[in-house]
Amino acid sequence: MQGLKIFSGNSNTEFAAKVARAAGVELGYCELGRFADGEIQVEIHESVRGDSVFVVQSCCPPVNENYMELFLVLDALKRASAKQITAVIPYYGYARQDRKVAPRAPISAKAVADLLTSAGATRVVCVDLHAAQIQGFFNVPVDHLFAIPTLARAWRERFGFGEEFVAVSPDAGGVERTRAFAKRIECPIAIIDKRRSGPNEAKALHLIGDVRDKTAIILDDMVDTAGTLTQAVDSLLKNGAKKVIAVATHAVLSGPAISRLAESNIERLFVTDTIPLSAAAQACKKIEVISVAPLVAEAIRRIYGNASVSSLFD
Repeated sequence: MQGLKIFSGNSNTEFAAKVARAAGVELGYCELGRFADGEIQVEIHESVRGDSVFVVQSCCPPVNENYMELFLVLDALKRASAKQITAVIPYYGYARQDRKVAPRAPISAKAVADLLTSAGATRVVCVDLHAAQIQGFFNVPVDHLFAIPTLARAWRERFGFGEEFVAVSPDAGGVERTRAFAKRIECPIAIIDKRRSGPNEAKALHLIGDVRDKTAIILDDMVDTAGTLTQAVDSLLKNGAKKVIAVATHAVLSGPAISRLAESNIERLFVTDTIPLSAAAQACKKIEVISVAPLVAEAIRRIYGNASVSSLFD
């Protein structure tokens, strides 16, 4: 793997270290500090001239701080003559603002894409984008990785598979993700018809499908305030589900999320390590982490070796 280097921002250093170990390289030596006035200071302490460099940075809260860190690291690597610079963004912040929803509103996901390429990214790797069309906002290659195969494999090893389970999409937009999970554990699917009245505000209205006497598995790309999730849990239990377990990629878990999960009737919430858990989330016994670091590491190895990334999901 000579010529391959992996660097990390400060947002998710443990995840970056796991990725580097799984890829068979050591994390690159760089320092990310602060000047006295709070501005970010970046120093790359090893040569990257002619190398293929990957920068791992989850753009989770504090999202603006983490993005600015990433932009400056990319710029430093560009000016240090790295041959290829790949931004590995396990959680792509601002992804929910992917279209113009009101007059004079920004398309923030597009603005961030422009900033990443201007800063020096020649390729981008993401895990479970909130909207797949965000790939089209970039004029550089984007590798969109999916956590579902990893999560489904872990589910089969832990709980098995079959008709005793039902995979549930919390809204119409998540049906494809739910179907991919259901196919892998060989179970039927159901859909919750949801109406959203504003940001972080939603109400579950109607259940499409049969969950009676089954273990319901809610599939989502992220859990933010957990309002939608806990409403979905109540709806499923009212419709006769034996118990409810949730599986989500990104554990944003902002605001009242932890308290809502603790008070809800959800059995367990499985999330990945694309976002580091807060101390409160780590203390919550209902939350369990499944690592996707091996998936990201294998994608890095394949990109570096000019091998197929899509075959990861066959």
